[in-house]
Amino acid sequence: MSTLLQSLVNALNLGGLYALYALGMAMVFGILRLVNFAHSSLIMAGGYTLVFTAGLPLIVRLVLTVAVCVALALVLELVAFRGVRAAAPETMLVTSFAVSMLLASLAESLFGALPRSTDVDPVFRESWTFGQVYLPKINVVTVIVVAVLIGGLGLFLTRTPAGLRMRAAAEDFSTARLLGVAADRVISLAFAISGVLAAAAAVLLLGANGSVTPTFGVNAVLFGLIAAVVGGLSSLRGAVVGGFVLGGASQVLQEVLPVALTPFRDALLFAAVFCLLVVRPGGLIRSGQGVRV
Repeated sequence: MSTLLQSLVNALNLGGLYALYALGMAMVFGILRLVNFAHSSLIMAGGYTLVFTAGLPLIVRLVLTVAVCVALALVLELVAFRGVRAAAPETMLVTSFAVSMLLASLAESLFGALPRSTDVDPVFRESWTFGQVYLPKINVVTVIVVAVLIGGLGLFLTRTPAGLRMRAAAEDFSTARLLGVAADRVISLAFAISGVLAAAAAVLLLGANGSVTPTFGVNAVLFGLIAAVVGGLSSLRGAVVGGFVLGGASQVLQEVLPVALTPFRDALLFAAVFCLLVVRPGGLIRSGQGVRV
């Protein structure tokens, strides 16, 4: 029983992180149909912000991290993506790759390739023990933060005029523009929200790992993209579902695989994702448009 509870705790934590990463990717894809690999640069920027603000009160560090990630997201939308918005999807995809590589190289030049360490908060190193169940406090923080962000984003999209405009643009961007939806504002807002999600991911990742490198957000974006595709890349609800499904599947493999096969867990997980997409190319939850990736 304790083993089952421990696995459930780990699956919720991992699934919450994957859902957070997937939402950051799906926010932009839902409107621009852009797989934004530059999202990793936002997470990396948030990590370095936390490193260089060490010594300040935690609330100040968090505010600065969100501000930096949102500002960088808006700058990237304006400078890198606005000019290629009407281009082919392949052009925007290459642009996002180029931006990601450029910012990673810039960070390496400025801060070096070696990891920079910092302590986000001492509570992240603490844990509770209930019998044989080990519960790190950062896991609880992760689940709470992800739940608050998902719930807040859901309320924003369904209860506010700006959220309704974003949903309309995600369903049919051309028609939404004809009906008076300001394209630049909606897209900028989507990038700003992705910046907030990237800041949250940076705090949780750095709290767990303790160090940041120029490639800090690459794995997060990779798993976020896979989770979003599993759930349905054109659906925010699908991105969340995909994140928890991927996290749960990863934990199940971790528990059932023989020790000799444990290093191949991610390879087996990706193979399972491939098989799923052969059966359901649109993911578990398909949008009304039936967009396929």
